[in-house]
Amino acid sequence: MMTPRDVLLTSHEEFRKLAQEHMQYSTRLDSLTQKRYLSEDEKLEEVRLKKLKLRLKDQMQSIERQYRQQFGTNVA
Repeated sequence: MMTPRDVLLTSHEEFRKLAQEHMQYSTRLDSLTQKRYLSEDEKLEEVRLKKLKLRLKDQMQSIERQYRQQFGTNVA
C-alpha cells in the first residue's frame, strides 16, 4: 500500500520538486560533513543548507497534512 508521501511523490509536482531540492541539499550537506575541517564559507553554507532543508521539510509536511485532510488518510 502506498503512503501519502508516495502518492504525493508520484502525483504532486510541487511536492516532488521540494523533495528533489531537499535531497540535493542533503547530499551537499553530507559532502560537507565528510570533511575534517570546514572553511568559514563552508561553515556558512552548512548553516544555510540546514535552514533551507528545514524550510523545505516544513513545506512538504504542510502539503502532506493537506492531502491527509482532503482524503481522510491518517497513515503516519
